[in-house]
Amino acid sequence: MPTLLHIVASPRGSASKSNALAETFVTAQRAKDPTLQVDRLDLWDEDLPAFDGDPAAAKMTFFGVGEMDPAKEQAWSEVARITDRFMAADHIVIGVPMWNGGIPYRLKHYIDIITQPGMLFGFDPEAGYSGLLRNKKATVVTTSGVWSEGADAKYGSDFHSTYLKWWFETIGITDVTIVRYQPSLLTNDPQAGYDHAQATLTAM
Repeated sequence: MPTLLHIVASPRGSASKSNALAETFVTAQRAKDPTLQVDRLDLWDEDLPAFDGDPAAAKMTFFGVGEMDPAKEQAWSEVARITDRFMAADHIVIGVPMWNGGIPYRLKHYIDIITQPGMLFGFDPEAGYSGLLRNKKATVVTTSGVWSEGADAKYGSDFHSTYLKWWFETIGITDVTIVRYQPSLLTNDPQAGYDHAQATLTAM
């Protein structure tokens, strides 16, 4: 049975447009495929461990720096547990609000935990990075209050969708669809933009 991992990246619950639009997509996919298994991961409720000394040191052993010891192995097993949940999904769905031009810190924390050598990517000094995931896809819903495609530079920059697209491609997921509801404030008819995004997600 196909598995969809729905990552909730906004802490605003039902008040969040990115949460609501991502949920629209998940509901539509469930209706189209009753066998679909949905794993909902709310990053604001999840107990994510700090990626600090031991896990960071364990990661560096894969690059030939230092050696594994019991403390590092224990930290790495927790990283592997969290990463395995991500790797088990066939389809990743994330609703992501723009925070200060980028992504919410809780999502960045999660990405830093799971983006590990030998799990999501490989590295060769000559060839560089290579993604290890295969036959997976991602749907990303991006929202923002001010920034929009083509907007003047005074309204900010997009280190939001560009970062996520780069990250997915780095780990091997190249089938990435981005649906935007941007902007939500600087427009005469924000509801029309929301309705368009909702219709797009329902039809996908």
